[in-house]
Amino acid sequence: MGLSKLNYLYRTLVLEHASHPHHQGKLLDATAQITLHNPTCGDTINLAVRIDDDKISDLKFTGSGCTISQASASMMGDVLIGKSVSDAQQLIQAFSNLVIGQKISAQAQEQLQDAAILGSVAQFPARIKCAALAWHAAQAILEEN
Repeated sequence: MGLSKLNYLYRTLVLEHASHPHHQGKLLDATAQITLHNPTCGDTINLAVRIDDDKISDLKFTGSGCTISQASASMMGDVLIGKSVSDAQQLIQAFSNLVIGQKISAQAQEQLQDAAILGSVAQFPARIKCAALAWHAAQAILEEN
């Protein structure tokens, strides 16, 4: 894929998820929740997760922040809902590696779905925390459960 097509795809996906976020709202029957704040840019995310029988049955987020942080949270929900805690932790690690510029497997990229496009933030260190904030919130919840 050419660089201009990749840039177009990135902008389209990020703007679509930020404008019409999936999984945004309150989860009234959550089994765990956490609020994280990125002091660098002011992004805040509150993530609520419902875990049933070692599986993420639902998650929702609220908060405010830049386009990348909101889009990343939306994409994360698409990826993690329905996954076992162990599989979710592996995908969170793959995403974390991707956004800091480490190579991940083709299978992991495929499993990350739209979120794989956020690997390009590795070129912009100031944006890595924006993209990773929701994923760090999910990681913190899963480590405690």
